[in-house]
Amino acid sequence: MPSDPTLLPIGDVTRLTGVNPATLRAWERRYGLIIPQRTGKGHRLYSQEHVERIRQILRWLNHGVAVGQVKTLLGSPPDEPVQRIGNDWASLQQQLIEAITTLAERHLDQHLNQVMALYPAATLCEHLLMPLLGQLELRWQGQFSARLEQVFFGSWLRSKLGARIHHNNHSLGGPPLLVVNGSTLEFDPQLWLCAWLGSDAGCPVAMLEWSVPANELAVAVARLRPRALLVCLGKAVNLRQLERSLTGIEVPTCLSGSAVSIHRQAIEAWMHTDLQLSTTPLAALEGLRRLQVTRGAALDREAPCN
Repeated sequence: MPSDPTLLPIGDVTRLTGVNPATLRAWERRYGLIIPQRTGKGHRLYSQEHVERIRQILRWLNHGVAVGQVKTLLGSPPDEPVQRIGNDWASLQQQLIEAITTLAERHLDQHLNQVMALYPAATLCEHLLMPLLGQLELRWQGQFSARLEQVFFGSWLRSKLGARIHHNNHSLGGPPLLVVNGSTLEFDPQLWLCAWLGSDAGCPVAMLEWSVPANELAVAVARLRPRALLVCLGKAVNLRQLERSLTGIEVPTCLSGSAVSIHRQAIEAWMHTDLQLSTTPLAALEGLRRLQVTRGAALDREAPCN
């Protein structure tokens, strides 16, 4: 059994790098990217060199390189990135759109399960899911059966990400991150992406998917005692009600969504402690890092926490 006290178990490596254990094991088995040492009982142990190598892998992934192409690039400066995988992401997006169009839930599951095992959540959000949402938004403008596709996709996404969050909650301790729908949208996919990213970054997550009266949000905060509040704002938002909702709430708070860019000047005029503003789920994750809500330093842009 290795006795080097500097070697780290897989859980510590996850906290340092943000890459979850399932992904680390997949990188090892399928691509030989990280080969850890083993204890006598077979538990993985990682050196500081392994941690740095993981961070190098993350830099390449954040530049758009496919995980299967990373091994030959390690040690080189990431100065020739996005085109290498651009077609791969676009192809996968089209496969997902085809599955949504045909209401093929099994195909959706298969496609997303494959990439979820190989890529950190932040990478998938940036290169796959956010571009996919943009394509779907354009597709559903005046499209016959648009409502049907929206309901199907929303139900599937809620179920998929909700299961991940529920699973993570069982292994995470401490106060939750409270994620709230602060708009009048009946379904906001970015709310679920924010919750998923926060969960993958090491926060247990409590969700209020539907909006609550202004005077009841403070009740939820008092009862749940969250480590932070993340309010997701679609385009349809009542600013006066939102401001009333936040009055008297003294936990670190982040507002995220398209309404932030629309109403930024008005929101910035509010007097609220520790208020972080973001327009995308990835920016919300960075806002949580600034609020020191998520684990460790792994939320640096070069090494997103998952």
